[in-house]
Amino acid sequence: MNYKYILFFVILLISCKQKREVNTSFYFWKTVYQQNNTEQSYLQHFKSKQLYVRIMDVDRDLDGEPMPVAPISFRNKIPEHIDIIPVVFIVNDLLKNTSDAALKEMAKNIMRFVNGKVSQAGKQTYTELQIDCDWTATTRQTYFTLLKEIKLLNKDKPLSATLRLHQLKNQEKSGIPPVDKVLLMCYNMGNLRKYGTENSILDVKELEKYVDKNLGYYPMPIDIGLPLFSWAVVFRNQSYAGISKRVKFEDLQIKSNFVKSTNELYMVKTDLPEFGLNKNDEIRFEASKFEDIKQSAIYLERYLSDKPINLLFYHLDEPTLKNFNRDELEEINHILH
Repeated sequence: MNYKYILFFVILLISCKQKREVNTSFYFWKTVYQQNNTEQSYLQHFKSKQLYVRIMDVDRDLDGEPMPVAPISFRNKIPEHIDIIPVVFIVNDLLKNTSDAALKEMAKNIMRFVNGKVSQAGKQTYTELQIDCDWTATTRQTYFTLLKEIKLLNKDKPLSATLRLHQLKNQEKSGIPPVDKVLLMCYNMGNLRKYGTENSILDVKELEKYVDKNLGYYPMPIDIGLPLFSWAVVFRNQSYAGISKRVKFEDLQIKSNFVKSTNELYMVKTDLPEFGLNKNDEIRFEASKFEDIKQSAIYLERYLSDKPINLLFYHLDEPTLKNFNRDELEEINHILH
């Protein structure tokens, strides 16, 4: 047997392997849509065909009734060549003790609101609807019923749902949502509320605990979401006190306001009401680092099927995008091909 010929054919087969088609786009997660040159340039660079736009949160009002929270408004129309993918975030607690009749009504209201906002965005229709919810084993049945009701009202369009890492790993308890496809959120994976220096946004070792064969065996198409954002986690008396979206890394370098302590957290030196901070509060600044995003993509690529996927970066926001150059995001794109 001529091993040179065998080696030649093996190399030929490897080199001829069809690349995975990757469509790259972004989430838009702000309450006002307004044209921005930097943000538009990223969409143009990646030839993004669609933009995933958060329409609203759905939570209870003071009377316990479902209501839209912080809905988006459109100061400009979304560019003609870009499709809008509306995204609706459902607060998990809303699903507790909710009757089937209430779920039907909720589905109708969601669809009515989504259609109105899509029209405000300058679009006659949309190509997909996505529902975002961190459902649990106790709300699983209610949430899945809501998804079915939405699907009944929206039969001609694909319905997708976000998927957290714990929902991917614990499929037996979490169940498989009754949708056409899911988007795996590869972020917010650590313990945000734990005092200390752990980065709760993205940790490659933590990612590896949840993915492996669970990704390859999931019974429907999976898109991938990766983080670009950063935030400041506030601790008061070593207890979690919330996230300050106003505090930027540059603010923490102002020595009259903050000092870096021996435990690598930033101590607040004086009351800062403009940031919602008190003296002696501690800040853990967490950021999505390019190297972590890259290593996550390398790991995920092993388990993805060869079918086309959407790669979504969270999110389209000029201050966030300035922490990355296009070549870095392009590298992530090529890794997943």
